[in-house]
Amino acid sequence: MRRPTISRRSALTRFAMSFTVGMFAATAMGAAQTQQPSDSGGKPSEAEVGPRGEHMPRNIQYSAWRKLCFKSSDGKTLCRTSSNGTWETGQVAVRVDLIERADGQPRLQVFLPVGLYLQPGVKVTVDKHQSRQFPYSWCLTNICVAANRVGSDLIQEMQTGKNLSLEVVNTNISTVTTSVPLDSFAAAHKGPPAQTFDFQFDNE
Repeated sequence: MRRPTISRRSALTRFAMSFTVGMFAATAMGAAQTQQPSDSGGKPSEAEVGPRGEHMPRNIQYSAWRKLCFKSSDGKTLCRTSSNGTWETGQVAVRVDLIERADGQPRLQVFLPVGLYLQPGVKVTVDKHQSRQFPYSWCLTNICVAANRVGSDLIQEMQTGKNLSLEVVNTNISTVTTSVPLDSFAAAHKGPPAQTFDFQFDNE
């Protein structure tokens, strides 16, 4: 069977659109504008003051971790080990991807709804290990992505840990924390992919 041929631009567009379905219907531009620091006459900004309390998130149910791999025409393989968090309505609330490729450093990315305070980023913690800060990389109309390169130490913590904690700050400057179970991560990450897709990219 012939492998599908798609342009790089189309591939990126489809990849982005696949994560936007079911997210908040708000604009990232509006969210970003509400988060610009104002001139307070020398007073510390809200980010410097820190969060003003905690806010309980809506109930989120997380899927088991699942690994998908994508093989290009030149033989290079990219694998993505992921877990989705959904609300009781079935809408996707959170997605966590560990992305690994043979010719690059692993990358962890977190998909979140818009309407958060962007400046603090996302604090990622496995159990009681050291926390790591992930800056927001970009936002679309109904999704924001925080991402960063990670080392083997975080991957090892995820393989042996119980929960991956994600802490964000909302626009009321309150912290919101959700925990992604890691009980199925090691088996998915170390095992064979659930599916492998072949892609041939043209030069458009």
